[in-house]
Amino acid sequence: MEPVLSLSNVEVHRSNKCILGPISWQVSEGEKWVILGPNGAGKTTLLQLAAALTHPTKGTVTILNEKMGAVDVFELRPRIGFTSSAMLELLPGDEKVIDVVLTSAYAIAGRWQEEYDLWDESRAKALLNTFGVRELVERYFGTLSEGEKKRVQISRALMADPEILLLDEPAAGLDLGGREDILSRITAYTSDESAPVTIIVTHHIEEIPAGTTHALLLKDGKVAYSGVISEVLTAGNLRQVFGVDLKLHFDGNRYFATAG
Repeated sequence: MEPVLSLSNVEVHRSNKCILGPISWQVSEGEKWVILGPNGAGKTTLLQLAAALTHPTKGTVTILNEKMGAVDVFELRPRIGFTSSAMLELLPGDEKVIDVVLTSAYAIAGRWQEEYDLWDESRAKALLNTFGVRELVERYFGTLSEGEKKRVQISRALMADPEILLLDEPAAGLDLGGREDILSRITAYTSDESAPVTIIVTHHIEEIPAGTTHALLLKDGKVAYSGVISEVLTAGNLRQVFGVDLKLHFDGNRYFATAG
């Protein structure tokens, strides 16, 4: 079986500096990954490569059997659900929540002259319900709280029924209640057999959703450790990557870290 995502000897350069790589990495069908690493390790750049938003300077990126540089990215991107704080800023504040979600079906931000049918509206409302914001359909996006915007953005990312779901710090900036609620909803959605391959970037061990199968630890733009989460996520590996002594706890579903 072909991998859903494959990076081979990939490098990304900015201003004559290599900010990521060389890196080789594969993601297969049915896997749920978390990417961890210190600030500046290359996590967001890696996710942008996976979202077909950035081209590699060197190496080969293959997404859903399509090679970057040899595919129309505007046809590829609707097959990939992507959320990030940067994407949030592109969504129009004067758009109703229902339209913010609906427009993802055309891979655009903002209603224009496109048309949607009852099935589209039903799917959008069902996704908003799944992520706990069904009652906000007629609200304007700009009036929402940070947590509400994140839930709407995840709903939007899933509108086109993507084959890969990429979440860049989906719980960042939320209070404890909001964090736990959104993580439980992500876990419930991605645990379904028909759910897309999921890759989540986070800074915090506590924000790894239950059911995550694999982990990638980045340091200085390179892969430090990669593989099955139970083998990769160890106190020793985290100490080497983050440079601090940690005690790692696993309660059977979630991981927690405390100072060693």
